Amino acid sequence: MRIKSLTARVLLLTTVWSTVALVVIGLLISTLYRKSAERGFQDLLRAQLYNVINSVTIGDQGALSGSPQLGDLRFAQPKTGWYWVVEPLGTYTTAPLVSPSLGSALIPVPSVVEAPFDKNYERYYQVTDASGNRVQVAETEVVLDTDGRAARFRVTGNVDVVEDDVRNFSHSLYLALAGFGVGSLIVNALAILYGLKPLDKARAALERIRAGESEQLKGDFPREILPLANEVNALIDSNRRIVERARMQVGNLAHSLKTPIAVLLNEARLLEKSHGELVRSQAESMQGQVQSYLNRARIAAQRESVLARTDAEPALERLVRVMRRLNVDTEFDLVVSPPHLAVAMEQQDLEETVGNLLENAARFAKSRVRLSAVEAGEDVKGTEASARRHWVELAVEDDGPGLEPDQIREALKRGRRLDESKPGTGLGLSIVTEISNEYQGRLELSRGEWGGLKAKLILPGVTKDVA
Repeated sequence: MRIKSLTARVLLLTTVWSTVALVVIGLLISTLYRKSAERGFQDLLRAQLYNVINSVTIGDQGALSGSPQLGDLRFAQPKTGWYWVVEPLGTYTTAPLVSPSLGSALIPVPSVVEAPFDKNYERYYQVTDASGNRVQVAETEVVLDTDGRAARFRVTGNVDVVEDDVRNFSHSLYLALAGFGVGSLIVNALAILYGLKPLDKARAALERIRAGESEQLKGDFPREILPLANEVNALIDSNRRIVERARMQVGNLAHSLKTPIAVLLNEARLLEKSHGELVRSQAESMQGQVQSYLNRARIAAQRESVLARTDAEPALERLVRVMRRLNVDTEFDLVVSPPHLAVAMEQQDLEETVGNLLENAARFAKSRVRLSAVEAGEDVKGTEASARRHWVELAVEDDGPGLEPDQIREALKRGRRLDESKPGTGLGLSIVTEISNEYQGRLELSRGEWGGLKAKLILPGVTKDVA
């Protein structure tokens, strides 16, 4: 699974690296300590072995004599695994000397082949004593007098002492490393969050731009992010200049065509009725078509602009107010929920689309028209994929005769008028469709709850959730 959060990525990599590093360090230190403890244990046994050698001699009667004092009570306590033994070698026979801890028990002795002597004529090996203790044995053979009488010396130590020491050290070490690791991860997390905080400020600044609360990426950014902020501001300025230039060109074109079309309409009134009506209808159609394409060019010039924002309630209230004055016999209702609802469209485009729908509704309504603007559900989407995932649903509904499904298909055709007795050019719904499509929205027609036509617009809304 791909992690998209930069903070999560850094924290994950830091956690994995810290965990692996601490585990390796812990194992390495534990291994080195074990080797050091085993080496120290063997050195201790060697020292004790030579203490025993220095304490034992052959007496006047030819017997081994001596009482080694090794300074360790474990050599006096039974079954501890700490023993010393002095045995005669060769033809020299006498009673052996043993530590009080060994008593009458015996220590298994491997052959020289299994545990050979080293260059110092010493050998070290592990055996299990009669009490079940694992013991490390240090052994050597020494000639005690000028007559060549020799003895074998052995000193043993309990291996569990080393194991317990290593185990206790490793336990303390792992606890310390775990505490250090947790502390390091917390410090790293705080450092990463603090280091990435400027990115959160940049995101918040972008949210303000998208919400229409600001026109530039403003903030005190660090040196690493400042070039990005400058580039974004330059892009926004460039986009604004393109939009303004397109609007100016559209306005110039509209102004240059307005007069010739008006002249054609005036001249059409002077012609004979049949010819004049034909010229007038064609001039009106041309006027509508020119206006439609000019609108599309203007919208395309600022399509996807993050600065497009219109508060729905005041714009729709103005439209309803105008429609009430023009249609005094028709009741107009307005519902906007929530009140702060905003649409990601230019105000004049929103007014043109909704105004066309209101005019159609007022033309065919018996007595009532309702305009509503609400937040669309999560399952509602526009005509194509968009970075915006927040949508607004505007609906215009009347109590007129309504349309059948086949009539709805005909009504959406450009320039098609189902009722020739009503005034109009037949371009209203097609203009609404084109404008909504340019904003990645859509127009839907259906029969409303009052029996009349219900025109529903799905348009992009403004949301601060841009993460």
